Amino acid sequence: MKTMKDTVIKVDDGSDQSRDTINILCFDITSFSHLTQFLVCCFFVFLCYLAYGCFLEEIFSNPEVKPVSLYITLIQFLITTGLSYVESMFRIPIKRKVPIKTYALLAALTLGTMSLSNLALSYLNYPTQLIFKSCKLIPVMAGSIIILGKRYGFLDYLAAVVMCIGLTMFTLADSQTSPSFDSFGVVVISLALFCDAIIGNVQEKAMKQFQATNNEVVFFSYAIACGYLIVITFSTGIMMDGYYYCSKNMIKMYTNIFLLSVSGYIGLQAVLTLVRICGATVAVTVTTMRKVFSIVISFLLFSKPFVFQYVWSGMLVALAIFLNHYSKKNPNYVPPGISYSWYFLKRFYASEYRYLRIKSKMYADTV
Repeated sequence: MKTMKDTVIKVDDGSDQSRDTINILCFDITSFSHLTQFLVCCFFVFLCYLAYGCFLEEIFSNPEVKPVSLYITLIQFLITTGLSYVESMFRIPIKRKVPIKTYALLAALTLGTMSLSNLALSYLNYPTQLIFKSCKLIPVMAGSIIILGKRYGFLDYLAAVVMCIGLTMFTLADSQTSPSFDSFGVVVISLALFCDAIIGNVQEKAMKQFQATNNEVVFFSYAIACGYLIVITFSTGIMMDGYYYCSKNMIKMYTNIFLLSVSGYIGLQAVLTLVRICGATVAVTVTTMRKVFSIVISFLLFSKPFVFQYVWSGMLVALAIFLNHYSKKNPNYVPPGISYSWYFLKRFYASEYRYLRIKSKMYADTV
């Protein structure tokens, strides 16, 4: 006897909110209004990254930390890896989708970016280091042209030029006013930016190709980088030297490193959530304002000389960041004056070219 099977038709009435769940770490803020979500994200971004800057300068501004900076970076990476794993236990379990060789490259680049950025603080003021990190547009543009084959518009190139000018002015001001300025620090932070440029493009390509989550990329990149650091610090003796250095004031040092790692991790998650609910342009505006406050607080809390050249050069960098993100909404925008001048030059060149061709033909016919 044939049995009649019930057919269940499921109507999606929008009650399934799993795809639209908005979290900062394990805190669900989905039920809040859009404005409240924005304010909560801004609060975490400002609080965490301002704290991150203070802890970073507190740890790495001491010249004695130079030989053992890799050990401190190792502890920071171990804590970040642990935080990523703990987050996966409460949210989405980590499942590797990206090939291990890609993560091996990302780990090396992550190690280069973080370790060189931390080391640079032993040679440069924190505001100068922060201004350099704000100018990663320049190496990112170069890297994306080479790696991803991207093309940029007029405003992107204008932003890069303005950023170079502002960065040069800020560095010159630091070299004239800071007694601890060392040109080697510029080389170190530039290498960190170079790694940052490559890592951004490799991450973008891997996440798009394999549909990997942010937490997966963070966990495997930092975990493999920890392996690199353990081998490097153990074989060079930095591990023991770093342990002895931190043991001089163990509670203070390890507390600062832990708070540095936690504040940086939560700040990163807040920025990613902000990008999701408000878009990249709003997120960059918020993070740029955060950097301004970080620089101001650095001058207030840590005694360092101040000149107005810092203000003008910082404003140029901020203008360049604005131009870069304005170009994303208007990728083909060219100011009317420049567009008209370019059109006039093209017409002049075409007319002169035709004239020379005619003259050459007349000369050839005469000969």
